[in-house]
Amino acid sequence: MTKVLVVGSINMDLVVGTTRFPRLGETLFGERFATHPGGKGANQAVAAARLGAQVTMIGRVGDDAFGQQMTATLKTEGVDTRWIGVSATAATGIAAITVCDGDNAILVVPGANGELSPEHIAASEQAFAETDIVLAQLEVPLATVEAAAALAQKHGKPFILNPAPAARLPIELVGKVALFTPNEYELAVALDGKPENWKALLAMLPGKVVMTKGREGAYFTDASGALQHQTSFPVEAVDSTGAGDTFNGAIAAFWDLGLAAASRYACAAGALSVTRAGAQGGMPTRAEVETFLDNAA
Repeated sequence: MTKVLVVGSINMDLVVGTTRFPRLGETLFGERFATHPGGKGANQAVAAARLGAQVTMIGRVGDDAFGQQMTATLKTEGVDTRWIGVSATAATGIAAITVCDGDNAILVVPGANGELSPEHIAASEQAFAETDIVLAQLEVPLATVEAAAALAQKHGKPFILNPAPAARLPIELVGKVALFTPNEYELAVALDGKPENWKALLAMLPGKVVMTKGREGAYFTDASGALQHQTSFPVEAVDSTGAGDTFNGAIAAFWDLGLAAASRYACAAGALSVTRAGAQGGMPTRAEVETFLDNAA
């Protein structure tokens, strides 16, 4: 069982469905409302846990009902939450999502996620010493991600970075990352390039990037720089929310199999996740992924 340490965001998603988006200053009646556990960090932690990894999470929530609910949800999924701190000054992060005819408008308030600091990372050093691999995203401060990368390097643990939301990355951080997991746009922003030049960007970091490309699946280069392609798996999509986070959780959970095999499992897990509604709600188990791959072979 791979031990995965996730450093990242914990949000509550507040989802409103409506027939049209409101105009500026307008009040509309929505059709439905739901709350869903979210945040890239929490999503990826749940994905890895369902796929059989032993998962620990470092994050921060507020001293409120959402924070209590999010922590309880992670515990229920088998995630070790002892390193999740509680802020006395900031609320739990939220994403306010308005959905209309398949489109959405999202407003994220980081809340306690923005308080996750390098000092919190340093205080959690034991978690880095005990894990096999570290997985992070960019929904917490960049300085905190850099601190996590440095601590992973100190303990000789591979550091996987999902560079989302897209951001230009410092060269020092790039040097500490074992694997980047961007989409086409995120890769271009991270390396200060152009999306249409993604093959050249992949070649810049041989063996260190696996790029998701929607229905095409994933592309990566091996250690020699040769381009490799993992095709996607055809499914009937219901809800694509959380597919990328499922992919990342799977890459971490199956890291010990090598990048090619991990990418195959990740594409399969991502495909399965879109066949059910919800980000965490659609995430498959390891048994489901293995059965899916057996039938796809």
